[in-house]
Amino acid sequence: MADEHEFIQNGMQRSQIDEFFATELERAGYGGMEVAKTPMGTQIVLKAEKPGMVIGKGGKNIRKVTRQLEERFDLEDPQIDVQEVDEPDLNAQIVADRLANALERGWYFRKAGHTTIDRIMDAGALGAEIVLSGKVTGARSRVEKFNRGYVKHNGEPAEDIVDHGLGTAVMKLGTIGVNVKIIPPGAQLPDDFRIHDDADVEDLIADTAETDEGVEEILDDVEEVPGEEPVAETADTDGEVEATEIDEEVTEEPVDEEIIEEVSEEIEDGDATDAAESELEEDIEAEAAELVAEMEAEEEDDN
Repeated sequence: MADEHEFIQNGMQRSQIDEFFATELERAGYGGMEVAKTPMGTQIVLKAEKPGMVIGKGGKNIRKVTRQLEERFDLEDPQIDVQEVDEPDLNAQIVADRLANALERGWYFRKAGHTTIDRIMDAGALGAEIVLSGKVTGARSRVEKFNRGYVKHNGEPAEDIVDHGLGTAVMKLGTIGVNVKIIPPGAQLPDDFRIHDDADVEDLIADTAETDEGVEEILDDVEEVPGEEPVAETADTDGEVEATEIDEEVTEEPVDEEIIEEVSEEIEDGDATDAAESELEEDIEAEAAELVAEMEAEEEDDN
Protein backbone atom coordinates (compact mmCIF):
# COMPACT_ATOMS: atom_id res chain seq x y z
CA MET A 1 0.00 0.00 0.00
CA ALA A 2 1.26 3.45 -0.92
CA ASP A 3 2.06 5.91 1.85
CA GLU A 4 -0.70 8.30 0.73
CA HIS A 5 -3.32 5.56 0.87
CA GLU A 6 -2.07 4.46 4.27
CA PHE A 7 -2.36 7.98 5.68
CA ILE A 8 -5.90 8.32 4.33
CA GLN A 9 -6.93 4.93 5.70
CA ASN A 10 -5.49 5.70 9.15
CA GLY A 11 -7.29 9.05 9.23
CA MET A 12 -10.60 7.50 8.26
CA GLN A 13 -10.18 4.77 10.87
CA ARG A 14 -9.40 7.34 13.55
CA SER A 15 -12.51 9.37 12.67
CA GLN A 16 -14.73 6.26 12.72
CA ILE A 17 -13.37 5.23 16.13
CA ASP A 18 -14.02 8.74 17.46
CA GLU A 19 -17.63 8.64 16.23
CA PHE A 20 -18.07 5.19 17.76
CA PHE A 21 -16.90 6.39 21.18
CA ALA A 22 -19.03 9.54 20.96
CA THR A 23 -22.12 7.39 20.39
CA GLU A 24 -21.39 4.63 22.92
CA LEU A 25 -20.09 6.88 25.71
CA GLU A 26 -22.42 9.85 25.32
CA ARG A 27 -23.87 9.50 28.84
CA ALA A 28 -20.39 9.18 30.37
CA GLY A 29 -19.32 12.60 29.07
CA TYR A 30 -16.94 11.58 26.27
CA GLY A 31 -14.14 14.14 25.97
CA GLY A 32 -11.95 12.86 23.14
CA MET A 33 -9.34 10.16 22.56
CA GLU A 34 -5.76 9.53 21.46
CA VAL A 35 -4.71 6.48 19.44
CA ALA A 36 -1.15 5.17 19.23
CA LYS A 37 -0.12 1.94 17.50
CA THR A 38 2.70 0.10 19.29
CA PRO A 39 4.41 -3.27 18.68
CA MET A 40 2.39 -4.68 21.59
CA GLY A 41 -0.96 -3.54 20.12
CA THR A 42 -3.10 -0.43 19.82
CA GLN A 43 -3.02 1.95 22.79
CA ILE A 44 -6.14 4.12 23.18
CA VAL A 45 -6.41 6.86 25.79
CA LEU A 46 -10.01 7.89 26.54
CA LYS A 47 -10.98 11.13 28.27
CA ALA A 48 -14.33 11.08 30.04
CA GLU A 49 -16.18 13.14 32.60
CA LYS A 50 -17.41 10.00 34.36
CA PRO A 51 -14.82 7.20 34.06
CA GLY A 52 -16.90 4.86 36.21
CA MET A 53 -19.63 4.70 33.57
CA VAL A 54 -17.05 3.94 30.88
CA ILE A 55 -15.57 1.03 32.83
CA GLY A 56 -18.89 -0.32 34.07
CA LYS A 57 -19.60 -2.72 36.93
CA GLY A 58 -16.68 -5.11 37.21
CA GLY A 59 -15.24 -3.83 33.92
CA LYS A 60 -18.18 -5.17 31.92
CA ASN A 61 -18.68 -2.08 29.76
CA ILE A 62 -14.98 -1.61 28.93
CA ARG A 63 -14.67 -5.27 27.86
CA LYS A 64 -17.69 -4.84 25.61
CA VAL A 65 -16.20 -1.74 23.97
CA THR A 66 -12.85 -3.50 23.50
CA ARG A 67 -14.51 -6.47 21.81
CA GLN A 68 -16.45 -4.19 19.46
CA LEU A 69 -13.24 -2.36 18.50
CA GLU A 70 -11.60 -5.66 17.53
CA GLU A 71 -14.58 -6.79 15.45
CA ARG A 72 -15.60 -3.54 13.75
CA PHE A 73 -12.22 -1.86 13.15
CA ASP A 74 -9.87 -4.87 13.03
CA LEU A 75 -7.56 -3.53 15.73
CA GLU A 76 -4.82 -5.76 17.11
CA ASP A 77 -5.11 -6.22 20.88
CA PRO A 78 -6.63 -2.80 21.74
CA GLN A 79 -5.74 -1.53 25.21
CA ILE A 80 -7.99 1.22 26.55
CA ASP A 81 -6.86 3.60 29.26
CA VAL A 82 -9.63 5.78 30.75
CA GLN A 83 -8.68 9.18 32.21
CA GLU A 84 -10.93 11.57 34.07
CA VAL A 85 -11.26 15.14 32.79
CA ASP A 86 -10.15 17.53 35.53
CA GLU A 87 -12.18 20.54 34.33
CA PRO A 88 -15.11 19.60 32.06
CA ASP A 89 -15.82 23.27 31.24
CA LEU A 90 -12.41 23.47 29.53
CA ASN A 91 -12.91 20.38 27.35
CA ALA A 92 -14.33 21.50 24.01
CA GLN A 93 -15.94 18.15 23.16
CA ILE A 94 -17.77 17.90 26.49
CA VAL A 95 -18.94 21.53 26.21
CA ALA A 96 -20.20 20.96 22.67
CA ASP A 97 -22.20 17.88 23.71
CA ARG A 98 -23.68 19.73 26.69
CA LEU A 99 -24.74 22.67 24.54
CA ALA A 100 -26.29 20.39 21.92
CA ASN A 101 -28.20 18.57 24.66
CA ALA A 102 -29.44 21.88 26.07
CA LEU A 103 -30.74 22.95 22.66
CA GLU A 104 -32.54 19.64 22.24
CA ARG A 105 -34.22 20.14 25.65
CA GLY A 106 -35.69 23.46 24.48
CA TRP A 107 -33.20 26.10 25.60
CA TYR A 108 -33.23 29.31 23.59
CA PHE A 109 -30.06 29.32 21.50
CA ARG A 110 -28.89 32.80 22.55
CA LYS A 111 -29.33 32.10 26.27
CA ALA A 112 -27.64 28.72 25.94
CA GLY A 113 -24.70 30.19 23.99
CA HIS A 114 -24.03 33.06 26.40
CA THR A 115 -24.39 30.85 29.48
CA THR A 116 -22.01 28.22 28.08
CA ILE A 117 -19.31 30.67 27.02
CA ASP A 118 -19.49 32.48 30.36
CA ARG A 119 -18.89 29.18 32.16
CA ILE A 120 -15.88 28.51 29.93
CA MET A 121 -14.31 31.90 30.71
CA ASP A 122 -15.08 31.54 34.43
CA ALA A 123 -13.10 28.28 34.40
CA GLY A 124 -9.98 30.25 33.41
CA ALA A 125 -9.84 29.92 29.62
CA LEU A 126 -7.86 32.52 27.68
CA GLY A 127 -10.45 32.59 24.91
CA ALA A 128 -13.46 30.72 23.54
CA GLU A 129 -15.71 30.70 20.49
CA ILE A 130 -19.06 28.97 19.95
CA VAL A 131 -20.60 28.71 16.48
CA LEU A 132 -24.18 27.50 15.99
CA SER A 133 -25.14 26.78 12.38
CA GLY A 134 -28.51 25.59 11.18
CA LYS A 135 -32.20 26.39 11.65
CA VAL A 136 -31.82 27.95 15.07
CA THR A 137 -35.06 30.01 15.05
CA GLY A 138 -36.97 29.53 11.82
CA ALA A 139 -37.18 27.80 8.49
CA ARG A 140 -34.08 29.56 7.14
CA SER A 141 -30.69 28.37 8.35
CA ARG A 142 -28.13 30.86 9.63
CA VAL A 143 -24.96 31.09 11.70
CA GLU A 144 -24.68 32.55 15.20
CA LYS A 145 -21.32 33.20 16.90
CA PHE A 146 -20.41 33.83 20.54
CA ASN A 147 -16.87 35.09 21.25
CA ARG A 148 -14.90 35.77 24.40
CA GLY A 149 -11.21 36.47 24.90
CA TYR A 150 -8.62 35.59 22.25
CA VAL A 151 -8.85 32.66 19.80
CA LYS A 152 -6.40 31.54 17.11
CA HIS A 153 -8.03 30.45 13.85
CA ASN A 154 -5.08 29.42 11.65
CA GLY A 155 -1.49 28.33 11.76
CA GLU A 156 0.28 25.86 14.01
CA PRO A 157 -1.15 27.30 17.27
CA ALA A 158 -4.69 26.68 15.97
CA GLU A 159 -3.79 23.00 15.51
CA ASP A 160 -1.73 22.39 18.66
CA ILE A 161 -3.07 24.82 21.30
CA VAL A 162 -6.76 25.33 20.52
CA ASP A 163 -9.07 22.57 21.76
CA HIS A 164 -11.79 21.84 19.22
CA GLY A 165 -15.11 20.07 19.78
CA LEU A 166 -18.11 19.26 17.58
CA GLY A 167 -21.67 18.49 18.59
CA THR A 168 -25.03 17.93 16.87
CA ALA A 169 -28.46 18.93 18.10
CA VAL A 170 -31.38 17.22 16.32
CA MET A 171 -34.34 19.61 16.41
CA LYS A 172 -37.84 19.50 14.92
CA LEU A 173 -36.98 22.09 12.28
CA GLY A 174 -33.67 20.49 11.40
CA THR A 175 -30.17 19.71 12.64
CA ILE A 176 -28.02 22.37 14.37
CA GLY A 177 -24.26 22.02 14.34
CA VAL A 178 -22.31 23.10 17.44
CA ASN A 179 -18.66 24.08 17.00
CA VAL A 180 -16.64 24.95 20.12
CA LYS A 181 -13.05 26.26 20.31
CA ILE A 182 -11.24 26.83 23.62
CA ILE A 183 -7.75 28.10 24.45
CA PRO A 184 -6.89 26.55 27.85
CA PRO A 185 -5.36 28.61 30.67
CA GLY A 186 -1.59 28.85 30.68
CA ALA A 187 -1.24 28.27 26.92
CA GLN A 188 2.02 29.68 25.50
CA LEU A 189 1.13 31.54 22.31
CA PRO A 190 3.93 32.53 19.91
CA ASP A 191 2.98 36.23 19.96
CA ASP A 192 3.05 36.54 23.77
CA PHE A 193 5.59 38.86 25.40
CA ARG A 194 6.29 40.02 28.94
CA ILE A 195 7.43 43.37 30.35
CA HIS A 196 9.63 43.26 33.45
CA ASP A 197 9.01 46.41 35.46
CA ASP A 198 11.79 45.83 38.02
CA ALA A 199 14.47 44.74 35.57
CA ASP A 200 17.93 46.37 35.96
CA VAL A 201 19.08 47.58 32.55
CA GLU A 202 22.73 47.89 33.58
CA ASP A 203 22.91 44.25 34.63
CA LEU A 204 21.41 43.17 31.30
CA ILE A 205 23.94 45.26 29.37
CA ALA A 206 26.80 43.80 31.43
CA ASP A 207 25.60 40.25 30.76
CA THR A 208 25.40 40.85 27.02
CA ALA A 209 28.82 42.55 27.00
CA GLU A 210 30.43 39.49 28.58
CA THR A 211 29.04 37.19 25.95
CA ASP A 212 29.90 39.45 22.97
CA GLU A 213 33.24 38.92 21.22
CA GLY A 214 35.77 41.74 21.03
CA VAL A 215 36.96 43.32 17.81
CA GLU A 216 40.38 41.66 18.08
CA GLU A 217 38.83 38.20 18.42
CA ILE A 218 36.65 38.81 15.36
CA LEU A 219 39.66 39.97 13.31
CA ASP A 220 41.61 36.88 14.36
CA ASP A 221 38.84 34.65 13.04
CA VAL A 222 38.73 36.34 9.63
CA GLU A 223 40.32 34.22 6.94
CA GLU A 224 42.66 35.56 4.29
CA VAL A 225 40.85 37.10 1.33
CA PRO A 226 41.72 35.30 -1.93
CA GLY A 227 43.48 37.41 -4.55
CA GLU A 228 45.50 39.55 -2.17
CA GLU A 229 49.29 39.50 -1.97
CA PRO A 230 50.72 37.17 0.69
CA VAL A 231 52.24 38.79 3.76
CA ALA A 232 55.30 37.47 5.56
CA GLU A 233 55.90 38.22 9.23
CA THR A 234 59.42 38.93 10.50
CA ALA A 235 60.42 39.35 14.11
CA ASP A 236 62.10 42.68 15.00
CA THR A 237 64.86 43.11 17.56
CA ASP A 238 62.41 44.64 20.07
CA GLY A 239 60.16 41.62 19.85
CA GLU A 240 57.55 43.35 17.65
CA VAL A 241 56.24 41.70 14.55
CA GLU A 242 56.47 43.60 11.25
CA ALA A 243 54.68 42.74 8.02
CA THR A 244 56.66 42.97 4.80
CA GLU A 245 55.26 42.34 1.40
CA ILE A 246 56.92 39.70 -0.72
CA ASP A 247 58.04 41.14 -4.03
CA GLU A 248 57.13 39.10 -7.01
CA GLU A 249 59.73 38.64 -9.69
CA VAL A 250 58.67 40.14 -12.97
CA THR A 251 60.09 38.45 -16.04
CA GLU A 252 59.87 40.04 -19.47
CA GLU A 253 59.30 37.72 -22.40
CA PRO A 254 61.11 38.48 -25.68
CA VAL A 255 58.94 39.86 -28.44
CA ASP A 256 58.74 37.84 -31.64
CA GLU A 257 60.02 39.74 -34.74
CA GLU A 258 57.58 37.93 -37.06
CA ILE A 259 54.65 39.35 -35.15
CA ILE A 260 56.10 42.86 -35.54
CA GLU A 261 56.44 42.38 -39.32
CA GLU A 262 52.85 41.13 -39.65
CA VAL A 263 51.52 44.11 -37.72
CA SER A 264 53.52 46.58 -39.85
CA GLU A 265 52.24 44.94 -43.06
CA GLU A 266 48.67 45.26 -41.86
CA ILE A 267 49.21 48.94 -41.11
CA GLU A 268 50.68 49.54 -44.61
CA ASP A 269 47.76 47.73 -46.25
CA GLY A 270 45.38 49.92 -44.26
CA ASP A 271 47.15 53.09 -45.46
CA ALA A 272 46.96 51.88 -49.08
CA THR A 273 43.25 51.21 -48.86
CA ASP A 274 42.69 54.65 -47.36
CA ALA A 275 44.56 56.28 -50.28
CA ALA A 276 42.56 54.31 -52.89
CA GLU A 277 39.30 55.30 -51.22
CA SER A 278 40.27 59.00 -51.29
CA GLU A 279 41.14 58.87 -55.06
CA LEU A 280 37.80 57.19 -55.79
CA GLU A 281 35.94 59.90 -53.93
CA GLU A 282 37.75 62.61 -55.97
CA ASP A 283 36.80 60.90 -59.29
CA ILE A 284 33.14 60.68 -58.22
CA GLU A 285 33.08 64.34 -57.28
CA ALA A 286 34.59 65.34 -60.68
CA GLU A 287 32.02 63.29 -62.63
CA ALA A 288 29.19 64.80 -60.60
CA ALA A 289 30.45 68.33 -61.36
CA GLU A 290 30.59 67.59 -65.09
CA LEU A 291 27.02 66.26 -65.09
CA VAL A 292 25.75 69.35 -63.31
CA ALA A 293 27.52 71.62 -65.87
CA GLU A 294 26.02 69.74 -68.83
CA MET A 295 22.51 69.97 -67.36
CA GLU A 296 22.87 73.72 -66.85
CA ALA A 297 24.07 74.17 -70.45
CA GLU A 298 21.07 72.24 -71.81
CA GLU A 299 18.68 74.43 -69.83
CA GLU A 300 20.26 77.60 -71.24
CA ASP A 301 19.95 76.28 -74.81
CA ASP A 302 16.26 75.50 -74.32
CA ASN A 303 15.58 79.01 -73.02
